[in-house]
Amino acid sequence: MNTLNFTHHPATTTTTLFSDKPTGTPPAPGSRHVFKLAQACQPSREGQSALTPMKTPITSLAALVASLVAVSAATNYAVQPVLHPGTEKRHESFNEISKKGEAQLVFLGDSITHGWESKGKAVWDKSWAPLKAANFGIGGDRTEHVLWRLEHGNFDGLKPKEIVLMIGTNNTGHQGRPQKELNGAVYECTPAQTAEGIKAILAKLQQKCPDAKILVLAIFPRGPNKDDKYRQQNEAANAIVKGFADDKKVFFLDIGAKFLEADGTLSKSIMPDLLHPNEKGYQIWTDAMEAKVKELLK
Repeated sequence: MNTLNFTHHPATTTTTLFSDKPTGTPPAPGSRHVFKLAQACQPSREGQSALTPMKTPITSLAALVASLVAVSAATNYAVQPVLHPGTEKRHESFNEISKKGEAQLVFLGDSITHGWESKGKAVWDKSWAPLKAANFGIGGDRTEHVLWRLEHGNFDGLKPKEIVLMIGTNNTGHQGRPQKELNGAVYECTPAQTAEGIKAILAKLQQKCPDAKILVLAIFPRGPNKDDKYRQQNEAANAIVKGFADDKKVFFLDIGAKFLEADGTLSKSIMPDLLHPNEKGYQIWTDAMEAKVKELLK
């Protein structure tokens, strides 16, 4: 029998009319939606298409496809924990640090945090290493990758006094790209969805480290100027995340302006690729945050 499968990706929709054959490995959640409609569009005796069991006619295939698009748009990848392929070794090194239980201050994030070990190493060794700090940054991580890490050993056995969290710029920057860990689905993420991902991370951190104070940093500015669409999306996410602070256990700090010129431009002398700080950028970061970090460590 000819049957009809609808397979939807966030950016593209393909339609294959119905198959009774097994579809194979189920797709990852949110990456595609498959509907078995063998009964739904059987021609009736009057030559009309009918839906079972309500017998509601399908007046437009386009309307049905549009409904699938709406379902996909509502899928929030940012809160669905998933392994970041290729980062397993570094992830396991964090688990080993966690088991030792020695770190009192943990920086958690993506490549900007990871960079404390390269461009920011001199600054780290001077300012943060003496505070028994650990770097849990992984380049390319999004909120969902951090959530996966927290569910697979990061912070197990660790009781830090403080956690500095900055994550979300890759939720913005990876949009429009197929993602291997999502079975090739094209990535999409709104500011509100990024914020929900950060909120989920905060909940998980508070569950695992109930005594820790968490300093959430606003996502750093990116792009050449204030008209950059990715910077604008990060700023929209920051405006939501700011509301998660209770100033008891969760604190919010926005130091983005420290990296910018008076007219809002971002200098390549601080972030050469307009995203990642160089040594000068890491020093600016430290100078803007050090007092607050030390206050929360008390």
